[in-house]
Amino acid sequence: MSRLRKLLILMFSSAMMFAGCAKKDPPAMTRPPAPVSVVAAVTRDVPVYLDEVGRCVAREVVSVQPEVSGRITEIHFTDGADLKKGDVLFTIDPRPFQAQVNAAEANLAQSKAALDLARIQFARVQDLVESRAIARQDYDTRKNAVDVGEAQVKQNEAALESARLNLEYTSIRSPIDGRAGRRLVDVGNVVTANNTALLSIERLDPIYADFTVTENDFSTVQHNVEKRVLRVEVRLPEEPDKPIFGQLTFLDNTVQSSSGTVMLRATAPNSGHRLWPGQFVNVRLVLATLPKAVLVPAEAPQDSSKGAFVYVVKQDSTAELRPVKLGQRQGNLIVVEQGLQPGERVVINGQIGVIPGGKVRVDASSPAAPAAPGAGKS
Repeated sequence: MSRLRKLLILMFSSAMMFAGCAKKDPPAMTRPPAPVSVVAAVTRDVPVYLDEVGRCVAREVVSVQPEVSGRITEIHFTDGADLKKGDVLFTIDPRPFQAQVNAAEANLAQSKAALDLARIQFARVQDLVESRAIARQDYDTRKNAVDVGEAQVKQNEAALESARLNLEYTSIRSPIDGRAGRRLVDVGNVVTANNTALLSIERLDPIYADFTVTENDFSTVQHNVEKRVLRVEVRLPEEPDKPIFGQLTFLDNTVQSSSGTVMLRATAPNSGHRLWPGQFVNVRLVLATLPKAVLVPAEAPQDSSKGAFVYVVKQDSTAELRPVKLGQRQGNLIVVEQGLQPGERVVINGQIGVIPGGKVRVDASSPAAPAAPGAGKS
């Protein structure tokens, strides 16, 4: 075998060895479509509002005090009772005041009898003065007696009226409709006129909800309150889905320098006594209505370093990353101010598996449109 032949055989063997040891490239793999749930953006008229924390205040608060002094003999209510105007609350011993009424009646009767006698005597001399049958001084004395008698009657009538009022004041009545607090005296206590506190009564229906807004928001409130009566929704923290609807009825006349806020007051019906004075509540002040706002479920928008975005599913089942500008929450929905058109489908579940421009597989059970805005406070 020639030297050239041996060289060729060696080269062929080496090539076969390298070919046998070389690894085959794996076949290219395609990423499967990401499973997602989608919903179509909708348009609705939605409120523009301010959410604040407020506190309930009774519309009327009365501290009941006696108008006459004496001993408490009866109590006619139970602590915490609902009272009507005119209901009897306490009775002060009326016997001393009844005696004063009797004495005043007797004094009045005596003064009336004296006046009648003075008039009779004056009538006798009235025709004689012209003929000078009596002295002018006697005439003036009889006339003065009549005038004094009339003044005495008026004085005693006033004294009788005062005595009757004092007797009436021995029955202490509720001055307003409201709820009684805890009584501060018991039967047998001696109370002093216009000094001893007996009871506090608070009117609960309607009720006030006081809250504050910032100085910047206050100008917006002023602008809208000039156009219409602003609606207010008052909610208990534990009952966010049960708003009580009222109206804005008061704006304070100054900005608090310490906090830069302005106090506002809403008036709300409270026939069921769901709201209680001193209780903290969530207050939503509705400023205006935003027409044809674009809404999507609140879980659709995602956050990135460049701001909020949503995944929009296009007709070819690919996902487009769409930057959006968000507005206010509307229950379980949120307003999209810019970046989205009504009817476009956005991903609400499965965003973690979506890549921009990638294929997606839409869940057949996806809702056609988002649910109506909930009543809960967002």
